[in-house]
Amino acid sequence: MHESGEMYLENILILGKKQNIVRSVDVAGRMNISKASVSRAMTKLREEECIIIDSNGHIAFTEKGRSIAETIYERHRVLTDMLVSLGVSQEIAESDACKIEHDISPETFEAIKNHVKR
Repeated sequence: MHESGEMYLENILILGKKQNIVRSVDVAGRMNISKASVSRAMTKLREEECIIIDSNGHIAFTEKGRSIAETIYERHRVLTDMLVSLGVSQEIAESDACKIEHDISPETFEAIKNHVKR
């Protein structure tokens, strides 16, 4: 999956933690992008069997989509916390974690996660 797809899934997950119902317009607002761009992305995520959109426009995860979203979100949280603990400001840590979370290998992430736990 491409970084943009992961970003959409992560944002759907975050929105879902704050509100019970997530719609494309909510995703567009959170990501500050056009509804047309979100619509194209939602179509692709449906085709990749990551989400389901019901007749009311409510977005729900498939098992595959939830797994990807939770993986990316965990990476984001752990990497942000690690960078903040190193003295990086919260804002920059969030931004940098967002860049790193999509490219880091599972092995490296697990090593960072284990190090942060100590």
